[in-house]
This record gives sequence, structure tokens and C-alpha cells, in this order.
Amino acid sequence: MRVPLSWLREYVDLPATETGRDVQAKLISAGLEVETVEQLGADLKGPLVVGQVRSIEELEGFKKHIRFCLVDVGTANGTGELQEIVCGARNFAVGDKVVVVLPGAVLPGNFAIAARQTYGKTSHGMICSGDELGMGDDGSGGIIVLPPEVEVATDAIELLQLVDEVLDIAVTPDRGYALSMRGVAREAAIAYGLPLLDPALLDVPAPNAFGYPVRVSDPMGCDRFTARTVTGLDPETLSPIWLRRRLQKAGMRPISLAVDITNYVMLELGQPLHAYDRTRVQGAIGVRRAEQGEKLTTLDGVTRTLDAEDLVITDDRGPIGLAGVMGGANTEIDDTEGTTTEVVIEAAHFDALSIARTARRHKLASEASKRFERGVDPQAASAAAQRTVDLLVLLAGGTADAGVTEVIAPSAPHSITIPANHPDKVAGVDYGRETVVRRLQQVGCDVYGQDELIVTVPSWRPDLTDPNDLAEEVIRLEGYENLPSTLPKPPAGLGLTGRQRLHRRIGRVLAGAGYVEALNYPFIGEHVFDQLGLAADDPKRKVVKLVNPLSDEEPALRTTLLPGLLHALRRNDGRGSHDLALFETGLVFQPQDELRVAGRLPVDRRPTDEEIASLTAALPVQPRHAAVVLAGAREQAGWWGKGRPADWADAIEAARSLAREAGTELLVRAGQYGPWHPGRCAELAVVVDGQEKVIGHAGELHPGVLKTLGLPARTCAMELDLDALEQASAGLPKGPKISTFPVATQDVALVVDKTVPHVDVEAALREGAGELLESIRLFDVYENGEQLGEGKKSLAYALRFRADDRTLTVDEASAARDVAVALAGERTGAVLRG
Repeated sequence: MRVPLSWLREYVDLPATETGRDVQAKLISAGLEVETVEQLGADLKGPLVVGQVRSIEELEGFKKHIRFCLVDVGTANGTGELQEIVCGARNFAVGDKVVVVLPGAVLPGNFAIAARQTYGKTSHGMICSGDELGMGDDGSGGIIVLPPEVEVATDAIELLQLVDEVLDIAVTPDRGYALSMRGVAREAAIAYGLPLLDPALLDVPAPNAFGYPVRVSDPMGCDRFTARTVTGLDPETLSPIWLRRRLQKAGMRPISLAVDITNYVMLELGQPLHAYDRTRVQGAIGVRRAEQGEKLTTLDGVTRTLDAEDLVITDDRGPIGLAGVMGGANTEIDDTEGTTTEVVIEAAHFDALSIARTARRHKLASEASKRFERGVDPQAASAAAQRTVDLLVLLAGGTADAGVTEVIAPSAPHSITIPANHPDKVAGVDYGRETVVRRLQQVGCDVYGQDELIVTVPSWRPDLTDPNDLAEEVIRLEGYENLPSTLPKPPAGLGLTGRQRLHRRIGRVLAGAGYVEALNYPFIGEHVFDQLGLAADDPKRKVVKLVNPLSDEEPALRTTLLPGLLHALRRNDGRGSHDLALFETGLVFQPQDELRVAGRLPVDRRPTDEEIASLTAALPVQPRHAAVVLAGAREQAGWWGKGRPADWADAIEAARSLAREAGTELLVRAGQYGPWHPGRCAELAVVVDGQEKVIGHAGELHPGVLKTLGLPARTCAMELDLDALEQASAGLPKGPKISTFPVATQDVALVVDKTVPHVDVEAALREGAGELLESIRLFDVYENGEQLGEGKKSLAYALRFRADDRTLTVDEASAARDVAVALAGERTGAVLRG
């Protein structure tokens, strides 16, 4: 919401010395987010005056149309002679009043004006457009043509209100009242302790039976509808300068007088309005839900297919507008032909949720929908209609019809019971009853009672629904900066849980291995499962969908971390970073077998354990996963030697490093799953309670997946379940015992069938070697040798033996090796090579 300071002063008698920066500080202290204060005309310097075009000479022989004009600026030029000005614009004629900037002036952007030779003539100044004066778009697209009654030599800076300060306020969803001058003025009045000149305090005639007929079929969607009629409008009348300038400063483009007035009143009172050309409305105006598939062409020229939940305005022909969003093209005010002389003014109050969903469904955000979905004061509708009628009569020469239509659904004001000391308890500050009552009354509440207050909230504050909302109003008006800063004192013995410590260690391990953490949004579209090549019955396809997603293209919560990471990898690769290693740890979401509805927790007391358990039971299962993706070089080439590209082994090693950090043994074997290459995919498993459990996969991604997602060739990935890894963990890893005795190394090469996994052979060797075995490492794999035989491979291991209390003999080490080989032969059919 853009708030011109000059306009704000009409409703609050601010001290003359107060600048926009001062008002900004006050409003920020009151809780409004005033982002900037724009200084309009700060670098503008006159003389800038009104002139009248006396003659125009067309200059020939140039590539574009050039005109040499003689302009009467009175005595503003010091001589009283006609001013010679060269101009290329063509939207003005002899006799028109225009804005002239004379030599010596400075326009916005530090553009100094001086007499200069151009097109064979000397131009002594400029005839100005709105853009050149920093006024913004006025809809004309050319030179400013002023009304004929403006006197020559009038100061145009003052006439056009070019010097002002504009506060730009980012209005949060709970403060819809601040989307109006009335709402901001109320906050300013409270902040300065000054009275408010409420523009909604108007004398409004009572409804009668002579007004334009209105039928509301859905009182839940529209609980108030006011209709007024104005006839005898002069269609040629233009919006006055002050009205156009206020709209421009507020960020709106002037269109036509009737439309400008409705926009002006909306900005002033916060009540969206709509003006219908009465001659184009057939029959009574109605409000109902649309029929599925109905068509409506809105003012933007788009024909829209309506949904059964859309609230529409109708006449005898059908829909003529999307209620609270945008009017229809078939009843719009004619601002091109200038034939509209009778208008029907609509000032209604619509259900906020319905308007928000309609605007989102049709991707049609408007100034009206932005206000309705945040909450509009229903009591302001009749005043807004009256204000619109008054301006149409005053500015367009119209006549207000005696008929007044008001359709109102019965409703009672909302009251809240709150202990007088409740804000004190919330803030930890002793405000006292008197301060609480005073602040709530400043907001507009009616307050009764002593120790127990009964508070009736004002109609313009639909966000005040419970005691804590009222406490927040007291606290913000007393000043958040006045709240004491008290650090919490946690009891001794509490700290990070084992789960939290494991997650932090895992992040450090991956970062230390050269991976960069990439945090992604937890939202996905179900099409990603097809891109990843997951089977139709894959459990990851069962997703939790959001009722109100941020994006219609990503309405579900993720069941895997890979889509987000692969998207980040593709984006970075497309921007020139080709050697990438990214990781993420985060929650994935799996739906419960039984859908449960979460209850609403109380805010006036701590929830019971049963209430918290019930809420938790309604949530989806949320295990924490870890994932990595790699592409490009894993080791860079340089003077030190050749580099090495990332491959499937790096992805598996990332999983192994996480298992080591968790203090558990990771089982790695050949696997096949979804996005991974069927011949380069490892299945990751752990032993939990004596049972093997698959917790993830690692390896090189499938070429088809890479092509579909636009990823680099040979991209690798790993993802595993950290919670399952923790369950298999023996707790914090223990530091190794350091022996001072020498190591005994024994190498063995075993011949096994190609189908035998290395992990099975290693497990048998490790068990057979016993306690003396310090480490085992696979250092060579040999296949396809004629001496091995068809379908065989050779696995070479380095076994390190060491004792804590003595130096091992050769016989002891050899004996342990032989037992290990024998057990491997028994379990896997391994034969000692050579």
C-alpha cells in the first residue's frame, strides 16, 4: 500500500515538522512494515509553469515528425514574450494548456534544462510529459494536456502536486485494514496520540424500496450488498488533476472518471467497489455460486470457465462479474466512446476464503481480491457507496437516485472475554488494567468489565479472534522495543538428543568430504516419479498432498530428497559449475495408513500430553534422510597429475562414511531401483534387531533419467534413511585402541563365482580372522582371466593383524588367515588363488 503523506495529513493533523521518515518510524513501532519512503520531486527545480500553445509549425525534412511551437507562459520567462519550443509529441493542439519547463530548471534524474539548437531551431525549454516529471503512467502516453480553466503561468509543481513523500507499506495478511488510507491514518493517529478524522463518518440515507433490485442467493458468500444509482453523468468529464495525482502516487493508473472515483474510494476507505453501466445491465443484479462450466469474459478480455465454487454477480443473462475479483466486459463503463451516463454502484462484502480461492483458481489477482481475502470492513459498504455517489455528483454533474438498496444477512458483533491481566502475563510486563483498556479502545474495541473484560472487536478487524490477539494489540501499541529482554535458563543436563548429534556429525562428515549442502523446498509434483522411473506401485508414489499448496505444480510433500538435489545440480551445471558434489539432510513425508484429522490445540493453557499425542498421531510419518549427488570431476587435474571423474564408487563411499559416523556396519550389494543404472546400483542395508533392512541405494543414475531431467552424463547419487541407520547404530562410536606393537600383514586372493558379492566374502573373512584382525581392505578385482575359468573372478584382500599385548608371530598371523580363508570357502565357495 502506497500512502502519500499529503493525503494522510487530511485525516490526521500531523505536526508540520514531521517528515516521511518520522512517520515511517512511528508506524514501524506500531507494527506496520513500512519498507521505503519515496521522495517525489526531491530533485525537481523550477521554473515549471502552465503554458498555452499559440501556434504550431510542422518542420519538414526529418525522419520523424517535429513541431516548432510558440507557447504563452505569461511573465514566467521574465519577458512576457512567447516561448519558442521544439517538440516531437503530437497529442496536443493550438489552444491547449500544457506544462512547460523553462531554461534553468532541473527535471527528475538531474536533467538540467537549457536553450539548445535542434532541428534547425532554438528550443527554449520543453513541453513535458508525465514520465519526464516523474508522475508515472497517466494513460495518455504523451504530453500533459491540462484543463482549459487552468491559468497561464501557474506554478505547475504545486498544481500537479509533484513534491510529496510516499510511504510504501508491505501489508501482512492479518492487517487488511492497512490497505486503505483510513486504516493507516488510524494507526498514525494512535501512534501520535491525535484524533482521527474518519472519512467513513458520512450521512447515509436509509434503504428503501426504490433502489435497484438485488437478489443474494448465497448469504454465506455475500452477507452485505449495497446498490446506489447515479444518472445524468457527463460522459465527457475528465478526472480532476488532484484525483489523478492521488491515484498515481498510490500506484494506480487513471482510466476514466467513474472508474477513477471507485478506485479512489477503495484506496480511501478500503472497500472495493464496482460501477456498472446501467444501460448494459439487464434485470436485477444477483449474487450466487456459478454453475460448473459457465463462461464469463472479464474486464481484461479473457473468457474464463467458471467453477461451481466461484461466487459471481449476475443479471438476467447470467454472470456479469467475478464477485470481489473483477467485473465482466459486458457491463463495463465505456471509457472509449464516452457514452456512459447512468451507473449502478456496487459496494458489497464477500467471504474472504471464497474470494481468495477464486482469485487463485483463475490466476487473477486484483486490487479488490487483495483486500477481500485479507478482510474488509462490512460496515463501510454503505459509506463507500455514499462517498462514490457524492463524488460522481460533484465531479460529473450527476444526480443521485433516491433509491437505496441494502441486502444484509443478520450477524452479531464478535466479543471476546479476556482477563484484564492477560497481556501482562503474555508480555511479562505489568501494564495494568487502565493501559489495557485504553489501548483496546484506541484500536476500536468496546470494552466492559473489571477483572474480566468483555471486548467487542470492531468490524474492520476480523483478525481479532481470541485473547492472544488482543494481548498482541496491547503489546505492539505499547512498543515491542519496550519488552524486557530475558534469556531463558535451561535446566542442567539437557542438550542435543542423540538423533540431533548424529545429524550434525553427518553434516560435518559430508562437508569435510567436499560436498556442499543444498537446502531445497520440501514440495514436489507427482510427475517427478515418472521422471525418476519409479514403478507404478512404488511406495514413494504415495504422497501427502497439501490443501493449500504454494504452487499448483508442486502440491505434494516429498518422499525422497533426490528431486530437489538433482534440480539444484542441473541449475548449477547450467550456470557453468560443472564439477559438483551436493548433499542434503532433511525430512521426507509418508502418509499414515489411516487418515486422521488433527484437533485444534488451546491457546489459553498448555496442551495436555493426550492432546499433543493426538495431534502427533495425525501427522504423516517423517523420517530424516540424507542424500548426495555428484557430477563432473571428483578430483581436479593439475600439475600434480591427472584428475578423476566422479563415479558410482564415490556415491557408495559417501554412504559408508555415514555408516562409520553412526557406528554401524553397512551392507553393500548389487541392487536395482528406479533412477539408478541397473548395472551400477548398490543396495544399502543394515541389521536392525537381527533382521536385515534396506535403507537406501547408491550408484550411477540411469541414462534415461539423466536425459529426461537434463543432467550431466554419468551423474551419481546416494540416498539413505538416517533414522534407520541410527536404529542399527550401537550409539556413539568408540575411539580405537592404539597398540604399540607392530602389525602383521597377510594378503589373500580368492577365486569366487562372479555372482558372489564382495560383501559376503569380506564378512566371512572378518568373522573367521577373529579378534586379531585390525582391518581388511579389498585392493584388487580381476575378471575374465583364462586361468580363472568361465564365470569366475579374483578378489584380493589385505588383512592387517595386531595384538594389544604382544608382537604376533608369523605362525599366529598365518593361522588366523587360514581360518578366515576356510570360512570364506565354506560360505561362499571361495578358493585360494594360485
